[in-house]
Parts: sequence; structure tokens; C-alpha cells
Amino acid sequence: MRCPGCGSLDTQVKDSRPTEDSSAIRRRRLCLACGFRFTTFERVQLRELVVIKRNGRRVPFDRDKLARSIFIALRKRNVDPERVEETVSAIVRELESLGESEVTTETIGETVMAKLRDLDDVAYVRFASVYRNFREAKDFEAALAELTGEDEAAAKPVVAPVRK
Repeated sequence: MRCPGCGSLDTQVKDSRPTEDSSAIRRRRLCLACGFRFTTFERVQLRELVVIKRNGRRVPFDRDKLARSIFIALRKRNVDPERVEETVSAIVRELESLGESEVTTETIGETVMAKLRDLDDVAYVRFASVYRNFREAKDFEAALAELTGEDEAAAKPVVAPVRK
């Protein structure tokens, strides 16, 4: 493993343990050249996924890009990094379990939004605003109504009980 500090290939594993959900092995490493300490993760990859972009281009799936977009949505939110890692792993497992080697950006986006909705409301709205390309305030209002379930409540009339 190449050291992110100095680029040396001379690194040593100091500690290995499974992640909380046992979906990966977390390894603490030490660079023998410069003494830099860093962490790596080892995961099972079920199949090579290819992403079909909106313009039809096909690119290899990038787990790190997915994680970065989720971390951007969660910026300055008080969410444990371990929960974020579990969420990213769950999204990847869900995409891999679809049984297809190609997945659309729409499928990825909807899967991410479903997981973010459970993880953090603000991150959900942030991600949805970029993914759905919000242009006006009413787009945010619609996302908030969707989040709180108000769109369902508005569709069902509320009948007050009759008191005698």
C-alpha cells in the first residue's frame, strides 16, 4: 500500500479489525519511510459495476465518488463517520445485489436519497437539490413536504370528531 504522505511502498499493518457491520476490514498502517499513520479498508466486491450516465456514456462505478458526494451533503452535520461508512456500504451492496452489471445514475441517485432520508434530513434535502436540479424555492418546499409527509396529509382531508 502506497503511503499518502510520502508515496513510499514500504508500509506496515499495525492493527486490523472488522468494521462495525463486518462489511469491511479496517487496517491501521504505518509508513516505515516517514512514520505517517493512515487507515485503509478492505471490502468484498461482488461485481464490477458500470454507471450509465444521463448522456449515455458508460463509466466504471467509483465508490469513493459516491462517498465524497454523501460527505458533501453531510458537511457540518453531526453524523458519526462510522454511520456514513455503513450507509455507503449499504448503498453499494444494494446496487450490486440488483443483479445487473450496469446501473443508471437515476438508480444510484434514488438509492442515495432513500438512505440519506433515514440518515439525516438536511443532507437529504441538500443532495436532492443537486440531484433533482432545484431551480426555485418551491422545489425545496416540495422536497420538505415529501420529507415530512405533508403531501400525503394534504391529499387526505382531516375530519374532526363530532362532540356532543
